[in-house]
Amino acid sequence: MKLYYFSEMPHHEYPDAEGDKYPSLRLAFPNTFFSPEIARRNYQRYLDEYDFADQAGFAGLMINEHHSTPSCVNVSANMTAGILARTTKRAKLLILGNILPIQDNPVQMAEQIAMADLISGGRVLSGFVRGVGVESWWANSNPVHNRERFEECHDLILKCWTTPGPFRWEGRHYHFRHVNPWCLPLQKPHPPIWVPGTASPETAVWAGRMGYTYVPFLVSFDVARELFDFYRQGAAEAGRTVTPDTLGFLICAVTADTKARALEAGRHFVWRMGPTLRGPVDYFSPVGMRSRAASQFALRARSVSLSKMSYEELVDNYYIVAGTPDEVAERFAHVQKELGIGHLLLEAQESRMDHPTTMRSIELMGKSVIPALASA
Repeated sequence: MKLYYFSEMPHHEYPDAEGDKYPSLRLAFPNTFFSPEIARRNYQRYLDEYDFADQAGFAGLMINEHHSTPSCVNVSANMTAGILARTTKRAKLLILGNILPIQDNPVQMAEQIAMADLISGGRVLSGFVRGVGVESWWANSNPVHNRERFEECHDLILKCWTTPGPFRWEGRHYHFRHVNPWCLPLQKPHPPIWVPGTASPETAVWAGRMGYTYVPFLVSFDVARELFDFYRQGAAEAGRTVTPDTLGFLICAVTADTKARALEAGRHFVWRMGPTLRGPVDYFSPVGMRSRAASQFALRARSVSLSKMSYEELVDNYYIVAGTPDEVAERFAHVQKELGIGHLLLEAQESRMDHPTTMRSIELMGKSVIPALASA
């Protein structure tokens, strides 16, 4: 099983009492609490941590983006991928991902991903996501068209990569008279494509039908199994074979020299599960964005909100893994056994987890956890 390092690059640099005054940290929390000077330093440390994860032996470095929120100030996944393409040497660059429905220029996105693939020597894994409702609000994009725009944007990007230009594109949501990108990916026919999920059976079926690697984020084992079943349904419809290499899973994880230190560090992930997800339902799932089936599945999948769980419950249910290297390796092996996955994505830095703690965790993962999983 391959391990991937991930940080949302948070900007938790304000008094929590101030954040509590607003209905949500997303969209509503004023950017007067953003500190450019602190952010400048934080960007440097976050990139240093990614570079160290590459050196430590992680199979991949996951990158995402969000907008209008202190929970993630990585506002351009492709820019970050371009930086890491130059500074790292061996790890795959998993862009998970580009929020397709809010894009106005899929052709430019195809060029950006291709450029990162070229600079990295063909190490890009291109993740495509629908995004949460907050991103549609931020981009002033009608959520009713979210899935349609996602699929059409995807189709145009793939055509940019696989069809010689120039050509014309006349779709429902995108219209380009002249498509002729002079930047094409090194990997052929294109970089491998990954798709995440939390509550949409349709997305899981679609990913299986397309043969893309599918990764549930921060859900219970039971929900992950259901989503994987939908994925297998789509794969079967297309005559595709599902293997561990097409299945992944994301959790939060940290290790330290002692269990006590690891459990203390792990508490930083609670901010990720609670305050950053607080807000009106329409912020995250606007009317019309999800199908009825997806809405019903989401209610069942999140019958108990992560924000309502205690730290101990989050640890017991594998949303958070925190312990010594031996303990962490054992729990990772349990995840693999339960779900049959080939990829485990680790949100490995969050909230106010400091740089030394993060770097030591990365070091121990590389020295002990990754070799233990490789030899299992």
